[in-house]
Amino acid sequence: MCGIVGIWGGLPDKKASIQTGCGRMRHRGPDSEGYWEDEAAGLALGHVRLAIIDLTAAGHQPMLSACGRYALVLNGEIYNHLELRAKLEQQGRAPSWRGHSDTETILACFAAWGVETALKAAVGMFAMALWDRQERCLTLMRDRLGEKPLYMGYAGGNFVFASELRAVAGIPGFGAELDRRALALLLRHNYIPAPYSIYKSMSKLLPGMWATLSEAQLHQRALPVPRQYWSVDGARQAAQGEASSFSSDAAAVDALETVLGAAVRGQMISDVDLGAFLSGGIDSSTIVALMQKHSAQPVRTFSIGFDDPAYNEAEHAKAVAAHLGTLHTELYVSDADALAIVPQLASMYDEPFADSSQVPTALVTRMARKHVTVALSGDGGDELFGGYSRYFRVRRWWERRESVPRMLRPSLAALARAGAGALPMGHRREQLDKLADALTAEHTGAFYRQFVSYWKDPAQALAGAELPRTPFDEPFDGGLFEHMMELDAQTYLPDDILVKVDRAAMAASLETRVPMLDHRVFEFAQRLPLDYKIRHGQGKWLLRELLYRYVPREMLDRPKKGFSVPLAAWLRGPLKEWGAALLEPARLDAQGLFHAKPIWRKWSEHQAGKQDWSTHLWSVLMTQAWLDQQGAEPGGAGLAGPGLAGPDRSATDACGTR
Repeated sequence: MCGIVGIWGGLPDKKASIQTGCGRMRHRGPDSEGYWEDEAAGLALGHVRLAIIDLTAAGHQPMLSACGRYALVLNGEIYNHLELRAKLEQQGRAPSWRGHSDTETILACFAAWGVETALKAAVGMFAMALWDRQERCLTLMRDRLGEKPLYMGYAGGNFVFASELRAVAGIPGFGAELDRRALALLLRHNYIPAPYSIYKSMSKLLPGMWATLSEAQLHQRALPVPRQYWSVDGARQAAQGEASSFSSDAAAVDALETVLGAAVRGQMISDVDLGAFLSGGIDSSTIVALMQKHSAQPVRTFSIGFDDPAYNEAEHAKAVAAHLGTLHTELYVSDADALAIVPQLASMYDEPFADSSQVPTALVTRMARKHVTVALSGDGGDELFGGYSRYFRVRRWWERRESVPRMLRPSLAALARAGAGALPMGHRREQLDKLADALTAEHTGAFYRQFVSYWKDPAQALAGAELPRTPFDEPFDGGLFEHMMELDAQTYLPDDILVKVDRAAMAASLETRVPMLDHRVFEFAQRLPLDYKIRHGQGKWLLRELLYRYVPREMLDRPKKGFSVPLAAWLRGPLKEWGAALLEPARLDAQGLFHAKPIWRKWSEHQAGKQDWSTHLWSVLMTQAWLDQQGAEPGGAGLAGPGLAGPDRSATDACGTR
């Protein structure tokens, strides 16, 4: 796990800017720092390294290919790099290896096979930048499901990219105007989805994409046009013609154990100490069980506990760890320990981010880093195997809606909206608005969006709000359950769950790996009939059956608590003064970004105990805290008007990179 940064253009003294950027994300790579420049072309690359595979100088980056044509910076891991090396050797296309790093392997693959073929052959998590010195073009790449971040855009006439925004925000000419489309999406979902970023001048490369920028495009200040080598939707469509069929339920469990076990085993490759997060739930327990199966030594496992039993799962994790025989470490944290993290969140997350489970995530990653450098996680099980309880709530609403004759829905929705309009802002009004939206939603995506939205109309709180199209606006040719899982895999998983874990872990210089998101596991899950995911009114059926082979059912069959904190109580108690200062109406009015009246109304109702508005308020609070943090740094966020024009995305790819 590392951090990458690059500049292409006429900026003088690129080395100073690259070194500043590397210094700002030293947490991503504390072991070494590298710089390389193609002076004739005006291209400079920087890299900070957290050494995981090949700890010697042979794994140092930026790295030049053996032929000298290509330069590469890589953030992430290529888990199957030894198999790729063997294939190159069989073809007689392997260089004389200098070391055993996965970076050297994938660089040789690019040189031998071209970008797209190498990407499709790679199994891993990554964000990469490849410079072709011969063609003078730069190719950016991101892993299939979006585990690793990659930002890109222009600072003046220079094309810049980085693992984190802070690494390029100080470059001369960087445009710091906020993108209010991104803020509108933040208010709706509590995260900023790709391709948007908090800055109008920067965008995120989508998962499963690669994009090449030519010299001609650079002169036009055009962004590279992304190409797709893998997608969630494509995996589903490919699976439709090859749905899995099993001779028995046991055979289906065997098949899952084979593919997931291979992913776990592949992700245990490391030259440094490795462990896993363990909450005691289905997903993390399955990963740990398979790790222990493939390990000759007890696996290191980590969990945190809270004194409040409503949020504590440490006892369950401890029981699972004891049964599996892991070397378990747990840390009980007080409210004071958790609250001490809050002032650091704005810096840790680099742009506004408002999933409050970022707090316990930061705590557990810090604890794990004291013992290991790599930790495996159970994320992804809910999206792959239908585990979220909201799926079942949404289905009940959908069934009610479908029971209403189509011709009556518009009039009933109008009545609901009229009733909502007669009520003051509050929970009852939101429920009526939700009913109206449910009755009039054109398709399952728009229907589901109502259940994963916080501020359903961000314009209530944000000046100049405009909501762009997202995957929720696209039609779908499958059932409701399938659509919800696909939407979460396209949006919530990469832009919330994986962002939360990456930023928290990297702030502690800890690499995290997610075996469920091996694309072969994902594709296996896509081929499963729904009955293997949802059975007896419960999600993750097949995953549960696999885990029951290792852990007794009675240890696991309990209500899911999730990785959460008592945010509502905190905002009425120890965070009340902090929150009130950030949301003070005169401050909001002076900024001209948020509408003070509706926000302060929610704050007041929350303080009075009338409603729990904590998740709505958290997105505004995290934005305000981020603005405060940015104000003290170069390239701080500007509060310019609500102009929404984005970068030029119209140019075509003019580079010959394969």
